[in-house]
Amino acid sequence: MEPSNETTVSIAHVFKGTFAHSTQDAALEILENRVLGVDNNGKIAFLESGKDVVSLSEKWGFKASDVRQLEPHEFIMPGLVDTHIHASQYSYSGTALDLPLLQWLNTYTFPVESQYKDLSFADNVYNKVVKRTLRNGTTTACYFATIHTDASLLLGEIADRLGQRALVGKVCMDCNDAISHYKETTEESSEETRRFIQELLNKKYPHVRPIVTPRFVLSCSSALLRDLGDIAKNNDLHIQSHISENKEECEVVKQLFPEFKSYTDVYLKHNLLTNKTVMAHGCYLSDAELQVFHETGASIAHCPNSNISICSGLLNVRNVLNHKVKIGLGTDVAGGYSPSILDAIRRTMDTSKTLTIQNPRNQTLTFEEVFRLATLGGSQALSLDAETGNFVVGKDFDALLVNVCAPDGPMDICGPEPPKVLLEKFLNLGDDRNIKEVYVAGKRVVPFADSA
Repeated sequence: MEPSNETTVSIAHVFKGTFAHSTQDAALEILENRVLGVDNNGKIAFLESGKDVVSLSEKWGFKASDVRQLEPHEFIMPGLVDTHIHASQYSYSGTALDLPLLQWLNTYTFPVESQYKDLSFADNVYNKVVKRTLRNGTTTACYFATIHTDASLLLGEIADRLGQRALVGKVCMDCNDAISHYKETTEESSEETRRFIQELLNKKYPHVRPIVTPRFVLSCSSALLRDLGDIAKNNDLHIQSHISENKEECEVVKQLFPEFKSYTDVYLKHNLLTNKTVMAHGCYLSDAELQVFHETGASIAHCPNSNISICSGLLNVRNVLNHKVKIGLGTDVAGGYSPSILDAIRRTMDTSKTLTIQNPRNQTLTFEEVFRLATLGGSQALSLDAETGNFVVGKDFDALLVNVCAPDGPMDICGPEPPKVLLEKFLNLGDDRNIKEVYVAGKRVVPFADSA
């Protein structure tokens, strides 16, 4: 498609049909009979009424034959954002859900993660998890890798090659009494984190960037936490970790850090709570701690499958929202057994309803609100909402083309339904068979190219 004389940008894709997204003011906005154009830089060039195709084609230099008309049972929605996933745990996902957090880490997680010094092992698993999450509609993923720098760099390379937007973290931990060979010295962890950051940035991947990753307070000395806070500040980097996931963990933190007011205060005093920080879980954060999250701009990754599967707790998302804290959804593979944010949407609804059963005064989350958490909310939690999360002109086109009537799909549509009903059915009943195409920054990444 050639540009007209009025613009220096050419149009790569034009879609006409129904679009569903969220805004800051509306949890769900359904846009029917609209035409959306994506430029050759992968950005949304226009989103206008379908009646304006002729004038838009004259302005932007595309032909009527370039317009892709969606079917009545199809719609386009923003890509799903996974704000917390352990790529290195994917190999045992769906198993090992019989122990609480601290015992689970020692028995299952650390022995498996120690294997990632073997790059062939890492290459096999990381290719599979990136492909699987992309097929499931995850256009942005915030990954924990392992303590191994080269394997963590490999995860970034794979995400870039397959076209996924990703934050990749080399895990930092200098404390581990359970598996003595799976930890670093304080100096080694800091130095390898600097190497990881520099080498990943030097690759100049367009949509993959490093994130500073202290595993959690129990795995890191105060000296290491302080170093990581300085590294993040000096390089203006994202930060990720875990907080208040399980009651036993919270008690141990109190014992190890008695001079701090709270679990949150430990991170705060080590300069690890910023507006680019995302903390997983937060099941037991007090209102005072949530206020600190609000004041610092730090966010929470809600991981309901994991919270339930290893009996950690139930996060009251409504309370988090009432404190005006940014929050998105995470799969938390492999504590969460599903690598799909669609599952996280369903478990988020289940958790909210469980809290309402326990306390009828609880205001249950609506499916529209949870849709926003999975898309725009996730991009806000990762401080990427200036780039992605909805269909605002100028943002990258990260999107799913959904077909609710996919052949041999998981649901039946028994007659004409309005788009809002089709969206709700997809969120509750759909799976990767309904995700016909996936786009990241305007590039179609699913179906995969043969070389992938």
